[in-house]
Amino acid sequence: MRRKVIFGNKLLPYLLLAPQLIVTAIFFFWPAAEAIRYSFLRQDAFGISVMFVGLENFQDLFADERYLQVVWNTIWFSFWVTVLSMGVALLLAVLADRHIRGRNTYRTLLIWPYAIAPAIAAVLYIFLFHPSLGLLGRALNGFGVPWDYRLNGDQAMLVVILAAAWKQVSYNFLFFLAGLQSIPKSVLEAAAIDGASPSRRFWTVIFPLLSPTTFFLLVINITSAVFDTFGIIDALTGGGPGNATQTMIYRAYVDGRVNLDLGSSAAQSVVLMIAVMALTLVQFRFIERRVHY
Repeated sequence: MRRKVIFGNKLLPYLLLAPQLIVTAIFFFWPAAEAIRYSFLRQDAFGISVMFVGLENFQDLFADERYLQVVWNTIWFSFWVTVLSMGVALLLAVLADRHIRGRNTYRTLLIWPYAIAPAIAAVLYIFLFHPSLGLLGRALNGFGVPWDYRLNGDQAMLVVILAAAWKQVSYNFLFFLAGLQSIPKSVLEAAAIDGASPSRRFWTVIFPLLSPTTFFLLVINITSAVFDTFGIIDALTGGGPGNATQTMIYRAYVDGRVNLDLGSSAAQSVVLMIAVMALTLVQFRFIERRVHY
């Protein structure tokens, strides 16, 4: 029998929802509406001359080969950041869930990196991979491996992927560990009694029971890789060398803030918003079917 909550004051539910609705309207719906409006306009840097151009901003955008390369960069970057951060976090969560001495200390240390600002994470990776200052960068050059991510686009993409994935591992670790601890021990003991090996128990019992957590983190990580890695890219490579590490969010910033092309920047924001919404819809429509709650 379902219980229905009845409010004595009919105005009370709307008052409780009001703060969240106001925040959503101010920080999401209003900026999104403004971006859509500006995407149909062309104006100078000072907003003095404004002209309605319809879909010309979008046509120019997709006719630009450099922007198509930025789209590919975003797909490649988001894929590897998601795979690496979730894979490493799951491995660390499985290890931390075991009965080992000092596991609470390990858990605390593994969570700390998430509190580091993206720009600080980028600085740490500069000290690691800079060809003349970085510990690993100097070692690679010392062993005869030509390493300079400031000049090599593939190396620059590798560094920003590693930095962004490392930054996100702690968040994923926290949720995977909570998911592992919520699995009934009796289920694992029954599988062990039936003779299932540790690897078989993981893939046939543990991982299916983690599917709600995995699906949630998949959506969060893709969204984070698209939107929340701006600081890492800006501080680490500045989108370079060339356009090798420019993603869609960074390109929108460069065109709008640096080049003062507000119409193109708004069109890019709309494209990015539609792409993320479509990707999230696909995830909920098809991937969620495999999730066992």
